Amino acid sequence: MSSPLCHALLRNLNLFKPLSDAQLESALRGAQPCRLEAGAVVYHQGASAAHFFVLLSGCLKVAQVTPEGGQVVVRYVNPGDLFGLACAMRQPRYPATVLAVQESVCLAWPDALWERFTSHHPQLASLALQTMGQRLQDAHLRIQELSNDEVEQRVARAILRLVDSAGQPTADGIGIAFPITRQDIAEMTGTTLHTVSRLLSGWKQRGIVDSGRKRIVLRSPAALARVGAHAAAPTCAGCASCIDGAPGQAATTAGEP
Repeated sequence: MSSPLCHALLRNLNLFKPLSDAQLESALRGAQPCRLEAGAVVYHQGASAAHFFVLLSGCLKVAQVTPEGGQVVVRYVNPGDLFGLACAMRQPRYPATVLAVQESVCLAWPDALWERFTSHHPQLASLALQTMGQRLQDAHLRIQELSNDEVEQRVARAILRLVDSAGQPTADGIGIAFPITRQDIAEMTGTTLHTVSRLLSGWKQRGIVDSGRKRIVLRSPAALARVGAHAAAPTCAGCASCIDGAPGQAATTAGEP
């Protein structure tokens, strides 16, 4: 793991930017690169937690199977994210399945190296703790949304979070940078494929989003944020107050919630 290509990839990730060259070499000891084709499984829910990982490129989906046999999409893993941290929580098995949404590359360290990894590199230990704290906070937020919010709010907020974490400017607005289906959105928000399809179709008519096969583009972040904040959506069909400017201007609002 000392190739210039790997170092170049790592240097672009916030996780490793604080490290000196010597610290980076030390952190990489014992790491093995893994190249994943789209659809490949990194590990299965319930499997022995033998490794921890960082994603270098691509995108991964974290999903759990419920006792009733349904599937819940827990989150997406983006480049620079640590995952598979069962060892950090003293858990012997992975709590979810992780699979590649698109071609991806990650680094894997044996579980036995976790203590050395964190004790020798306090910056990485701190970021790992922040990662686990953020995921716990996100889980609490999703429980609150499922308990209190209407489905339209939940779907709107899920799309806004995806755009915030993995948005890319396009000619029409801000696209989610990886393939995502309506079924994925349904499994993230505790609703049905039919409901997500109906909502996206309605938002498309109003100029808020554009969607297609495994593709969602947000044309008006401000309008979708209002939907996420209020259960009752406007009944107009694409009025100026909903769209907040021409679609070509939407990319300039990428920083909005």
